[in-house]
Amino acid sequence: QVQLVESGGGLVQAGGSLRLSCAASGRTFSNYAMGWFRQAPGKEREFVAAITWSNGRTSYTDSVEGRCTISPGNAKNTVLLQMNSLKPEDTAVYYCAASRSDDPGWTDVYWGQGTQVTVSS
Repeated sequence: QVQLVESGGGLVQAGGSLRLSCAASGRTFSNYAMGWFRQAPGKEREFVAAITWSNGRTSYTDSVEGRCTISPGNAKNTVLLQMNSLKPEDTAVYYCAASRSDDPGWTDVYWGQGTQVTVSS
């Protein structure tokens, strides 16, 4: 059974930083990409960042480019999202996701349970 477990969310003031962590288990992820999506109240879930395990390639949505960094964690199948210079509009539930690296549209996804990030102004 595949599980993705997030941690690291919380409340932070604008301009502050948070680091999210996701630990994946239950299968081999060598041919997968892992990433983060977020969903703010009343909005659709949106892509934030992803990393492909096979080649280390990363991608980001424009609104977080330069402020966030996705990277492998020290433990196997762990991914980190370092978020700096946080803005109130970054407030959302952040979901860890895993999808095969040959599925660039993220159509068949394993999801974590989500972790709340709240940025106060």
